[in-house]
Amino acid sequence: MSRIAICQIRGRFPTSTGTITTMQELNHIRIAERLDLLTELSVELGSGHDVDSLLERILLVAKGMTGADGGTLYRPSADGRQLCFHISVNDSLGLRLGGASGAAVDIPGVPLYDAAGEKNLASVAAYAANFGQSVNIEDVYQADVFNFSGMRSFDQHYGYHSQSFLTVPMTDHEGELVGVLQLINAKDGESGAIHAFSSTDQRFIEALAAQGAVAITNQRLILQLEQLLESLVNLINIGIDEKSPYTGRHCQFVPELTMLLAEAVHDTESGPLAEFRMSEADRKELWLAGLLHDCGKITTPVHVVDKATKLETIFDRIGMIDTRFEVLRRDAELAALRAQCGGADPAGCAAGLAARLAQLDGDRDFLRQANIGGEGMAAADQQRVREIAAYRWRGPDGGEQDFLSAEEVANLTIRYGTLTEAERKVINNHIVVTIRMLEALPWPKHLQHVAEYAGGHHERMDGKGYPRGLVKAQMSVQARVMAIADIFEALTARDRPYKKGKTLSESLRILGNFSLNGHIDPDLFDIFIRRKVYQAFADKNMDPRQIDAVDEALIPGYRP
Repeated sequence: MSRIAICQIRGRFPTSTGTITTMQELNHIRIAERLDLLTELSVELGSGHDVDSLLERILLVAKGMTGADGGTLYRPSADGRQLCFHISVNDSLGLRLGGASGAAVDIPGVPLYDAAGEKNLASVAAYAANFGQSVNIEDVYQADVFNFSGMRSFDQHYGYHSQSFLTVPMTDHEGELVGVLQLINAKDGESGAIHAFSSTDQRFIEALAAQGAVAITNQRLILQLEQLLESLVNLINIGIDEKSPYTGRHCQFVPELTMLLAEAVHDTESGPLAEFRMSEADRKELWLAGLLHDCGKITTPVHVVDKATKLETIFDRIGMIDTRFEVLRRDAELAALRAQCGGADPAGCAAGLAARLAQLDGDRDFLRQANIGGEGMAAADQQRVREIAAYRWRGPDGGEQDFLSAEEVANLTIRYGTLTEAERKVINNHIVVTIRMLEALPWPKHLQHVAEYAGGHHERMDGKGYPRGLVKAQMSVQARVMAIADIFEALTARDRPYKKGKTLSESLRILGNFSLNGHIDPDLFDIFIRRKVYQAFADKNMDPRQIDAVDEALIPGYRP
């Protein structure tokens, strides 16, 4: 008779250390081992972030803890009407479905309710789910309480013999069903004989299921909070979009372009940025910062954000100036008629009137053109606006006044774009508001850089940016990436009220000059061109009419 058999007869067993112990002591050792395993799993469940991996780990630990030959983990369907096979494993059959490395599960779910809407009591898994109770069956072929026709078909198909079953529901702290854990055929570790799951097995698996349900619920809540946060961010962008359709596209495209460039930097293996790497958490943080980079614009007045012409406020006041020209034309005609009535030469009066009307028409056309913002207004044109402003006209009150007010002159002589210095400060203030809004939020640790990334996209490498005048060394790579994305999208945007979208080559030329004059990071600009980030963005989002041929050798600040 073998040594192990003799020891078993006498009630003593060999251990891994070679000493002999009693059956009671062996049970204590096994319980201690299970407690250790349960503790280790608790730590793993607390640190895991992938629900599918957590579920697979729970099933495999439960199977190993009880010596089960197989196991299945069910998840409730989205509508809560049935249990879906999520993971199924069986050692004897070499079966592995679902989970991280298993084949896709193509098995019909288990209904939780019958056709009449009553709870399904025929299925052991549905019973455990519906009543929140564990079910421990010694031999399913001897049990007549549940319908095991599906199991019998399985056995017949695979040449398998199911015997002992342990089914345990997984519920969260509110009693909501998270899943159902089912183990099949507890096996003796020495002989391989199938036996019933013990009451100790059941208690440990119930404890495991409870821990697993808490971990899964926590991860689900975290995911829901992340989704809620992103939805709130999108809600802010929708508000900005509804307020000004010209910025909604920008709020969506800047984060997209930011991630394209950041991924290109992540993949770079040489140069000054070769050490830059991002984790998935880093990517989520940067994406969120991109979505929020202009959230402060929700406080910017619409008439400033959407100012398409220099004289636009609630409406374009160029029409009021046209009316004044009509008054001057009328006054010129009246003056000519009075002169003729006073005996002046009619031909001379007609010629003088024609010249005056031509001058007024020319001035009117000039002011209409000056009202349109451009890349730069010549000093001579600014002076001509001031000369026209000195014309006198009789207003509705009958009194004479300057043709243009000081405020109108200030707007019509704007050198670049359509914004006055005061309005530009209002626009620039959006980044101050953005930072203040974001810094006021209690960001969790993995999102603590959102305000810094989002608030730095108007800073310059030479310290001449705003609002804080940071230099390159004071800025993160992510903030510098977003600065390039913000500028490039603005250059190529075709939906701005004050300009047309520039061509791809023209935008790259301007961006290249920015890399030379200390505006943007030249190292990032090099990757932007070398990895053709600009092309990937253009092909997806730019108007095809803007996408012209690009000769990278001609781009300022770039060496092919």
